[in-house]
Amino acid sequence: MAAQPRPPAPARGTTGATGGERSAPQLHWQLSRHARRLVTLALAGLAIALVSGRPEFAGVAAPALLLLAARRPARPARVGVEVWLGAARAYEGEEDAVGVTVTGPGEHDTELRLRPGTDIEPVNAVSVTGTRARFGFTAPHWGRRRIGTLDVLLRDRWRLTEGRATERLPALDCYPRPAQQQTTVVLSHLPNRLGEHAARAPGDGAEFAGVREYAPGDRQRRINWPASLRRGRLQVNTFAAERSQDVVLLLDATSDAGRPGMSALDLALRGATATARACLAARDRVGFVSYRWGGVQWLPPRLGERQVYRIIDSVLAGQGGAPAGDRLHRLPRAALPPGALIIAFSPLLDHVFVEALRDLRERSFAILIVDVLNAGPGRGRSAVDRFTQRIWRMEQEAIRFSLRELGIPVVHWDGEQSLDLPLAPYTRRVMVVRR
Repeated sequence: MAAQPRPPAPARGTTGATGGERSAPQLHWQLSRHARRLVTLALAGLAIALVSGRPEFAGVAAPALLLLAARRPARPARVGVEVWLGAARAYEGEEDAVGVTVTGPGEHDTELRLRPGTDIEPVNAVSVTGTRARFGFTAPHWGRRRIGTLDVLLRDRWRLTEGRATERLPALDCYPRPAQQQTTVVLSHLPNRLGEHAARAPGDGAEFAGVREYAPGDRQRRINWPASLRRGRLQVNTFAAERSQDVVLLLDATSDAGRPGMSALDLALRGATATARACLAARDRVGFVSYRWGGVQWLPPRLGERQVYRIIDSVLAGQGGAPAGDRLHRLPRAALPPGALIIAFSPLLDHVFVEALRDLRERSFAILIVDVLNAGPGRGRSAVDRFTQRIWRMEQEAIRFSLRELGIPVVHWDGEQSLDLPLAPYTRRVMVVRR
């Protein structure tokens, strides 16, 4: 798969030493393990000398006592820690790095350790000696992930005392890996707005539409001389007008099934991201509706590459458009422009979502459903388990059959192949919608 473009950086600087986050955590000082061993050795030698009455055993404690009495540098109460990310946004499996600089340790040796957070995989050494360090890591699954925590450890020259401080590292927005899609679905009736799709109406496009008789006002350079000689009258070439459309991506986040990384929600978000990229590349306006248990969240149709990142950020934020517990049976009119093409990514497991799709069809919207369900009930050996699986499959087939009867195409996508394959019947020719 071709390399994906780097997501835009947030407003806050995250690269370079001047764009990092600065803090001054407090150090907690204590005796080191080495110092505790020396204390144990000195006390043991003195105790044996007193009990046995033999002063030579006290000589065993002398070196330990000398080390414990050695001069120690002044212990700082705090240290300065500056942390910056190579990129605050990355894609699944893409390597990123976090840099750390510690100031104010004085004469103490500094050791830095990274404790990775959940779903963070380090790709280099877990500890670095010195005041500067760079830790590489990857996030295998999309979402807003905490990188982890940083342990700062200071030791004196003789390693007798230790100062420890813990600093929380910033969060990383891990974007889903987009699927492959090059073509787009085009409606048969396009709004009168300049774009790149060939419409049925004649216009000033680049795609040849036919030949008609010359009329006053036609451009002379469009005269078709071979056709004019054959018919004995001037003939001119006609071209199809170039129009754009509104595409609304409908994401069903009410239910999730399947193994992690290839679940229904994973495939739905990756497919929606790929479709948004393909439609925006064709100069279409793309909107987004996220249907979840907490309600509905939507973004109005817009142009530009940043709309893709707005869509993903809205999913990562996870903020619904209605209070928790509410269910909306009708999608809001403000999120659906008239005449828009709706492409839904759903496992079709929630009956309320299916009813919302039927309501949209009754409102004369053109809908295309991408089925992302790749899991089912577990296989059992008993007769009850087999009967349950059969009933479940029949219910799923009935849902898809009823949607097709309403004029809603349903295609299945396994998440591994390109989206162009299941969408091929609707990308090679315009999508005619039955009213």
